[in-house]
Amino acid sequence: MSDEILRWADWTSPVTPAEREVVSRLVEGDTEQPPLLFVPGPGQGAWAFAERWLGHAANRGFPAHALTPREGGDLRAHVHDVRQTAASLPRQAVLIGHGSGAAVVARALGRYPARAAVLVAPALAKWGVIGTAFKTNPIGTIPAVFGGRLRLSRRQLFSSALPAEEAEGYLTRIEPARPFATVSPGRAVGEPPILVVGSPDDRVVSRKALDATAAAYGGAPLLFPGMGHDMMLDAGWAEPIDAILDWLTKELSAR
Repeated sequence: MSDEILRWADWTSPVTPAEREVVSRLVEGDTEQPPLLFVPGPGQGAWAFAERWLGHAANRGFPAHALTPREGGDLRAHVHDVRQTAASLPRQAVLIGHGSGAAVVARALGRYPARAAVLVAPALAKWGVIGTAFKTNPIGTIPAVFGGRLRLSRRQLFSSALPAEEAEGYLTRIEPARPFATVSPGRAVGEPPILVVGSPDDRVVSRKALDATAAAYGGAPLLFPGMGHDMMLDAGWAEPIDAILDWLTKELSAR
């Protein structure tokens, strides 16, 4: 779906207003760093970032916010919510999307002039995600083949290094969700720096998909071997968020 069609739809069939859940961790005192808006995919909520990454980012001087996807919303509705939430922040935001939330961010970048963007384990290609997920979790993937919901397993979401009790606790909070139609990386308004982050051991988004997404934005993916799809909750969660914040600090200081 092109941005032109999306704009026409905004006029002819506007997105229904919905109450938005935003979880924030703010910085004490003044900061020169831009706000971060974390975007999970449907099936997960702001809690997935609030567990670890929001507080860690705030401790490093970045005001951090996470938006829970609206229930039953389609891609256009999720993009609308991200744009509206970002526009409500006091300063131009950095958008950070995970999984299918990265697809939402990729689409939102065509309409919102972000300071920068990070796509974490980006699930942009519907059939690529289904094909990769099927290899390790056919039972949970078959419904998605026929238009139903994809149910990800512990083995797909987390590494074996995450304690079983902790992993099971997270799994009870993650709902099955329908993959979005394929989102092609497009031109980002203002041409912000864009980083792709993932794991070569991700059992939802393949290494080939990571390479292709990063190449579409003119770079290579930043990889963290041994981690599962949900990097923000997995064992070793601090390494990728620190790398993201280091990258942001460097990129934004040069602009």
